[in-house]
Amino acid sequence: MAAALPAEAQLDGLLDLDPHLEPYCKDLQRRYDKFRSLARSIEENEGNLDQFSRSYESFGVNRLADGGVYCKEWAPGAKSVSLVGEFNGWNSSSHHYKMLPFGKWELHIPPRADGSSPIPHGSKLKVVIECTAGQQLYRISPWAQYVIREQNASTYDWVHWDPPERYERKYPHPPRPNSVRIYEAHVGIASPEGKIASYKNFTHNMLVRIKNLGYNCIQLMAIMEHAYYASFGYQVTSFFAASSRFGTPDELKELVDTAHSMGLFVLLDVVHSHASKNTEDGLNLFDGTDSCFFHSGARGTHLLWDSRLFNYSNWEVLRFLLSNLRWWVEEYYFDGFRFDGVTSMLYHHHGISTAFTGNYNEYFGLHVDEDALVYLMLSNHILHSFYPDFITIAEDVSGMPTLCRPEIEGGGGFDFRLAMAVPDKWIQILKELKDEDWNMGNIVYTLTNRRYGERCIAYAESHDQALVGDKTLAFWLMDAEMYTNMSVLTPFTPVVDRGMQLHKMIRLITHALGGEGYLNFIGNEFGHPEWLDFPRIGNNESYHYARRQFNLLDNHLLRYRQLNTFDADMNKLEDKYGWLAAPPAYVSEKHEENKVIAFERANLLFIFNFNPNKSFPDYRVGIDQPGKYKIVLDTDSTDYGGHGRLNHNTEFFTDAQIQNNRPNSMLFRSGDNEFSLRRNHAAELVGYGTLHFCENSLKVYIPSRTAIVLASMDINK
Repeated sequence: MAAALPAEAQLDGLLDLDPHLEPYCKDLQRRYDKFRSLARSIEENEGNLDQFSRSYESFGVNRLADGGVYCKEWAPGAKSVSLVGEFNGWNSSSHHYKMLPFGKWELHIPPRADGSSPIPHGSKLKVVIECTAGQQLYRISPWAQYVIREQNASTYDWVHWDPPERYERKYPHPPRPNSVRIYEAHVGIASPEGKIASYKNFTHNMLVRIKNLGYNCIQLMAIMEHAYYASFGYQVTSFFAASSRFGTPDELKELVDTAHSMGLFVLLDVVHSHASKNTEDGLNLFDGTDSCFFHSGARGTHLLWDSRLFNYSNWEVLRFLLSNLRWWVEEYYFDGFRFDGVTSMLYHHHGISTAFTGNYNEYFGLHVDEDALVYLMLSNHILHSFYPDFITIAEDVSGMPTLCRPEIEGGGGFDFRLAMAVPDKWIQILKELKDEDWNMGNIVYTLTNRRYGERCIAYAESHDQALVGDKTLAFWLMDAEMYTNMSVLTPFTPVVDRGMQLHKMIRLITHALGGEGYLNFIGNEFGHPEWLDFPRIGNNESYHYARRQFNLLDNHLLRYRQLNTFDADMNKLEDKYGWLAAPPAYVSEKHEENKVIAFERANLLFIFNFNPNKSFPDYRVGIDQPGKYKIVLDTDSTDYGGHGRLNHNTEFFTDAQIQNNRPNSMLFRSGDNEFSLRRNHAAELVGYGTLHFCENSLKVYIPSRTAIVLASMDINK
């Protein structure tokens, strides 16, 4: 693989897309050179990248073909290493590891007389590290595949996972979807009950919901084992262990396999940006030194997260992390990764107290941690080489150019980045502005401000916006009235009416205009109330806010069902027309006084009237393609908790009248079938810096607080 990499970065195509990168060509070439050099060095010293990134086959504790066990650890600061457990009566003198070069240690344990493993499945183990100072440290292997916490215990125990019969997958990886619609989920909260939900519950109760909603990808959070539940999975203690609080490894495999049977991609939230500071059940101070796996001293600690930071220049750290990626694909069949905390990885300042303005000097220079960047480049190279349909997503708030460009261009190699400014904008609007003060231009700018050629995942809200101290969009919109006024048997209150309509409009415009992929966090599709707060001392260990109240959705007398139906129909419409996989939208209108936004994408016309009070009976909107149009989605439909002010049987025809640099117009009135059709004439117009030849527009009736999507019926072309 590495031998096939060209000697020079190929930057011509990148510079055609963004000439402003010309002054930074040397930086991009250097990044590529470091990536290529590292890949070649691994192949020269370890055989190949495949073998190096499957080191879990030899490190940790692995059963051999003859029934014996081979153990291997990296502990450069250790004076001696031994294995103890229930299998040897916790005797630290009976099973000593042999020292190998480069800080590695190995141990062979022969099989029993009957050929069975000397370490039974389900038995507890510890690695005993003798420090240079003589102290004995009882540790969990960094490569441990299963850890559990006994009731009332403060730390996790390492349990040897070697079942006589392992789960056998039944279904292959599904084809990679053209349009990525992601359902972000947390297994533990996926139930209305006040407890930790299970993998089994998710398999039997959640997968069908997700499929019916029209999502084609599931992004699972908090799977990598984490001792502190309230960390939301972002303080990982055991990187190779699936969280046992939700069930067994086989039950997670069944979850993923069942999702594959439904054609669903399954993405894992990977945390390689930092690790928990726990010592007894984490990586920290594994061999008694602060430099094992991490940078030593202040550089090895994240000041805000109070966690340890990996040393990405260390050979064995690269082995550990790259093997961890391969493990989750090979063992659990995941189809993609969302890399958490990428901004922290990319910069020595970790993004702390840093306001990124978009100035390119912020992305090149000594403040960039190129060791971490090269690790990400190598990760993407390996994943996409071995798994061509694999999806990788970067959680980066900085906007680093080329992060989602190929490694051959000096890029990070990611498929997508999260459009993190979008949810922040919606929260800011709802917190700070009256409806009449919403700025249409600013909304459009936020939704479209992304690098051409680097795809984004748009979302109106994720888990971040729902954490304690904040609340869901629905709760920002309707607040306490969600407790009392969501019944379909009672008339709308002004607050609930406003909240229902804006909730749909915000999600639709984000979906259609904000990126090349879309993400929703579990429960928000039906307007989940309140916020997220995991059990902790500060809330008396309560699970009240650490659950998703699907009972609200399943009650047909509540309006949550209407929001859920809209979300499903929105996704199914995208599945039909594929706007996420289409080129970026052409925005023809951002009218501040009228509060109207109109744009075209994937041969659809989207019109949003955010005006709280005013409907427009004859509103002219520009459009490129002439012909007959019909409504295919309408947030004002009574099925979605709207007022039913539009007639979906009406057909609308374009007029040859120029409007907002679009060449045709259409007469669109509520509830009638009037139309006018004229011959089109050519007009050469310039819009948004691109030359367009178009001559159509249309007149529409747009009710207040309503979004409409129209599709061409393919006539008069």
